[in-house]
Amino acid sequence: MRFLGVDLAWQGGASGYCCLQWQGQDLVVVALDRACDTQELLAWIDRDAPSAQAAMVAVDAPLIIPNFRGMRSCDRQSHQVLGRYHAGCYPANQQSPFASHTTGFSQALSQRGFHHAPTIRPQQSGRFQIEVFPHATAIALFQLDQIIKYKKGRLTERRRGLARLRELMTTHLCHCEPPLRLQFPEALPTTGRDLKVLEDQLDAILCAYTGASWWYWGSDRHWVLGSESFSPAPATTDAYLKTGYIVVPRR
Repeated sequence: MRFLGVDLAWQGGASGYCCLQWQGQDLVVVALDRACDTQELLAWIDRDAPSAQAAMVAVDAPLIIPNFRGMRSCDRQSHQVLGRYHAGCYPANQQSPFASHTTGFSQALSQRGFHHAPTIRPQQSGRFQIEVFPHATAIALFQLDQIIKYKKGRLTERRRGLARLRELMTTHLCHCEPPLRLQFPEALPTTGRDLKVLEDQLDAILCAYTGASWWYWGSDRHWVLGSESFSPAPATTDAYLKTGYIVVPRR
């Protein structure tokens, strides 16, 4: 089983990409890059998860958008559940400029045999796709009081935030179950462009690890935002597919 993480550029452009696979009892990174466009991204997915390869693709982007206007129920629930940590999702509807791109990416995954898995039997082999939210993953796994702010602000603030996130990922994920062992170059990028590359790659790792954790534990250690109203008890697959959904680790 492989676990692919995609920090998808919502309106095209560069996307972060990561592939994890097992090495004994540990997960290790076997691919970490930044695709210049969707076609390159899909080519990497075809390379690392060809049709016979069991894999989970976890994507930070709205994959199912059924609502014509307003926000999806999972977006609304993210503010209810995660708002105290400053981690609500950006709203998505069919009029959003990114809607056709992100849902089209999900459809491209479906054409490759990756089925939506808002419910799952833990450690079941197959080809799956899920929507995830890296901020929510970091809050839960690192027990944060609020999100680490590394996406906006001055260069020094972004660099400080990325340094903290990278350190937490390196020191904490190796002690999680399943464990993920990470190694990064000691030097941190200094330019805005290079920091953006690092940001996308770290988010892609968090996406991939969320997919691995969901596959490993299922609903025992995760919530699924979506369906008509939030409940810690999972709804049905059909209910989530009607509204859209986001898989988040429980804090």
